[in-house]
Amino acid sequence: MEIPPQEAPPGPGADADADAEAEAEEASAEAESPTGTSPPADGRLKAAAKRVTFPSDEDIVSGAVEPKDPWRHAQNVTVDEVISAYRQACQKLNCRQIPKLLRQLQEFTDLEQRINCLDLKGEKLDYKTCEALEEVFKRLQFKVVDLEQTNLDEDGASALFDMIEYYESATHLNISFNKHIGTRGWQAAAHMMRKTSCLQYLDARNTPLLDHSAPFVARALRIRSSLAVLHLENASLSGRPLMLLATALKMNMNLRELYLADNKLNGLQDSAQLGNLLKFNCSLQILDLRNNHVLDSGLAYICEGLKEQRKGLVTLVLWNNQLTHTGMAFLGMALPHTQSLETLNLGHNPIGNEGVRNLKNGLISNRSVLRLGLASTKLTCEGAVAVAEFIAESPRLLRLDLRENEIKTGGLMALSLALKVNHSLLRLDLDREPKKEPVKSFIETQKALLAEIQNGCKRNFVLVREREEKQQLQLSASMPEITITAPQPLEESGELPAVGSQNGAPRPGPGPDSDSDSDSDREEQEEEEEDQRNQQRDEGGNDQSSLASCPALIPSTDSLGPGDKSPPSSPSSPTEQRISVSSPGRGHKVFVVTRVESPPERPEPPVPPTFVSSPPPSPPSPPASPPSQTMDIQDPESSEAQPQLETSQAGQPLPNGLKPEFALALPPEPPPGLEAKGGSCSLEHALHRSQGVSKLEELLLEASQEAPRDTL
Repeated sequence: MEIPPQEAPPGPGADADADAEAEAEEASAEAESPTGTSPPADGRLKAAAKRVTFPSDEDIVSGAVEPKDPWRHAQNVTVDEVISAYRQACQKLNCRQIPKLLRQLQEFTDLEQRINCLDLKGEKLDYKTCEALEEVFKRLQFKVVDLEQTNLDEDGASALFDMIEYYESATHLNISFNKHIGTRGWQAAAHMMRKTSCLQYLDARNTPLLDHSAPFVARALRIRSSLAVLHLENASLSGRPLMLLATALKMNMNLRELYLADNKLNGLQDSAQLGNLLKFNCSLQILDLRNNHVLDSGLAYICEGLKEQRKGLVTLVLWNNQLTHTGMAFLGMALPHTQSLETLNLGHNPIGNEGVRNLKNGLISNRSVLRLGLASTKLTCEGAVAVAEFIAESPRLLRLDLRENEIKTGGLMALSLALKVNHSLLRLDLDREPKKEPVKSFIETQKALLAEIQNGCKRNFVLVREREEKQQLQLSASMPEITITAPQPLEESGELPAVGSQNGAPRPGPGPDSDSDSDSDREEQEEEEEDQRNQQRDEGGNDQSSLASCPALIPSTDSLGPGDKSPPSSPSSPTEQRISVSSPGRGHKVFVVTRVESPPERPEPPVPPTFVSSPPPSPPSPPASPPSQTMDIQDPESSEAQPQLETSQAGQPLPNGLKPEFALALPPEPPPGLEAKGGSCSLEHALHRSQGVSKLEELLLEASQEAPRDTL
């Protein structure tokens, strides 16, 4: 008996096999359909042709919606409109109105600019109350929005932060003492920090930032944030939140101030994260770590980061972190490497005298610390002596705090002596009451020393003010300016006289304000005189023109005494006008270019011409050396004899009808000797030569030109 084969029950893949067979049948049916194309020669099936159509350009976009302008309600708004809208919102949401808010709204006057402050401190804000505040935020902007201790929950905090982000309501936001913000509240706050470009200051003191909320804030600070100041005191940051925050801030270039006090930061993992932050972030300027547990081990990590701070951290606060003399050794080694640290606060740490000694060499080597806090650091007179050594060596220390230490007569004496050497310290904080001494007279000595120390600080303050005023004067003097001043006698001038002539007129004597020490003036003068000499020779040696072109010689200011810089024979005209243009030069010099505009002088009476035919007999001239050597052999005594020479020779006519001013170029009469006799003989020989008057005048002219050139 044959048993018929039984069909196997359908397994879990039976449905899949059935679907595959159905798809194969459909494919074969499509291939055999008349609409399909004939199969190719190789037997493979070819897919049926498909068509795709698109609508016309006019039908592609069915409509568009413009985004709502967040400030559509803030145009030409008035206080009454804001108050009315807020009251209507409170009635609609069935929530209470905030009387403190209504009083502030009534006091607002200028609604077009950011209002200074919206103070809601201490008001209880639930979700509905926060929703009603949107009617205010959509119409007004503020500089400060104070939400401290407002008992915000997650819903209310999320709503408020979304409003502040959307309407850009504040530049400074205070959300401190709100312990129930929660994860959603911090998430909205992080979104606000990332999206709001105007928010610069966030105060979140005593607002816990726990493990679940820290990643949102860290991501906001890492990607993009305009925050410059962040307060996170007592925010439970120790552990993973601080690690996330420090890692994010390594790439943040906008944050300038970070306050992390009262977070129970330890000396191992937390301090290591802060040290890594200081290694990579050079834009942070203030780091406040007061009231933590950094310890000496944690300070070692922080000092490793401090060594990398060449142009970043300015203020470091380590107040009350259980630091001892061991940690001061690490800090003393790091201080010479820091170039930007200006304020170092080590108060309320048991540093002791040994710790100050470990710190002293580093402070002396450091060139940036301006303010040092050592209050309540268990210092005695021995530690004060070490501090005094640093004061005496520091040329830039501005403030030192030594309060709440046992510094008695010896330490005060060392500080007083150091202040006599130091000229920068402006404030030295000490306990007002003197310390107890076994000898009663020492108490009076302490009072006297305290007074001397305060007087030394006051003296330094006066010196600093005088120095600043002097720098301002120098700065104002170096600024380019154009002034028109009345003529004044030049008391101290190191400039040499200049000689100029216009249109062949007699050139006036050199004035005290003329500038002849420039090369261009000398070259122009020499060219003009050379042209005049050639012209005189062409005219046949006209005596009058030669006398008009000859300058009056005056001894240079170099040969005058130190107290007499201006020649007595060349006073400035009382009617002339000077236009001075000053410009800054190198260093602290100021170069002044002066143009003297004087009215035309009265023409001198013409000198009667002398003829060349016969030289008149000349009276015996005083003994003198040749003219070419007159300026080279002058000594400082010639300045004293010069006024007498002018008065004695001003009225005596010189040979050949020369002007009396030529006597000014002659040196004083030397003592009798061989040199004097030789000089007088040579001069008489030159005067009695038979070449005529014109030759003599040419020699005198050349001598007058060479004399001032040698002194230059």
